[in-house]
Amino acid sequence: MEYRSRQGWGHTCGTHEEIQLLRGPRRGLSELWRAIRIFFEFMHGVRRFRSLGPCVTVFGSARFPADHPSYGLAREIGAELARAGFTVMTGGGPGLMEAANRGAKEAGGSSAGCNIELPAEQKPNPYLDRFITFRHFFVRKVMLLKYSYAFVAMPGGFGTLDEVFETATLIQTGKIREFPIVLVGRDFWGPLLDFMRDTLVARGTIDAHDLARLTVADSAADVVACVRDCAMRQFSLTVGGG
Repeated sequence: MEYRSRQGWGHTCGTHEEIQLLRGPRRGLSELWRAIRIFFEFMHGVRRFRSLGPCVTVFGSARFPADHPSYGLAREIGAELARAGFTVMTGGGPGLMEAANRGAKEAGGSSAGCNIELPAEQKPNPYLDRFITFRHFFVRKVMLLKYSYAFVAMPGGFGTLDEVFETATLIQTGKIREFPIVLVGRDFWGPLLDFMRDTLVARGTIDAHDLARLTVADSAADVVACVRDCAMRQFSLTVGGG
């Protein structure tokens, strides 16, 4: 299991740097230097993850403890994805991210994480074979998307919703291929799907086929069946597992 020292890449808190990035125009050399730093953060991610096998990214809340039902389900999903031959990638933190990584490791699979520097430090969970701690959310999100053939969304807050909707937008606009997005938990996601159907589709702000890109599942078996079907049939991907 590999861990990077806090004195290594990204050892300073990225909060101040991101504030500076978004404050508006700065002196030319300052903007150039910041762009170079962002470029190297991208390249560090590409180099670190370039040897990963086909991934499935699991999104979900950092706030749920190990005795929460969703933690157990995320752990089971991680294990089943690993048995199917996928590397399980998450945001690298605690809660449901930890659960999915934990399940993958316990099943003998590969587990990766894209951690993020926060004012209240988010430590990488202990079930990661490899990870990076990023300064910038947008770089982190690119890495979560870049290597994955499917996306699984457990219950979560603003961060999880942001990741789901950005992924859906990229698929809708043709920026990435028609990878499956599986929402886990009909009771959690149902009200949001109702809103999208009854308001967004009804008022024409999205099309019905945009909504149809979101699949709902309640069990690990259903999640993995959806992921395997798409990966193997739509993208001719061959992975391990029974």
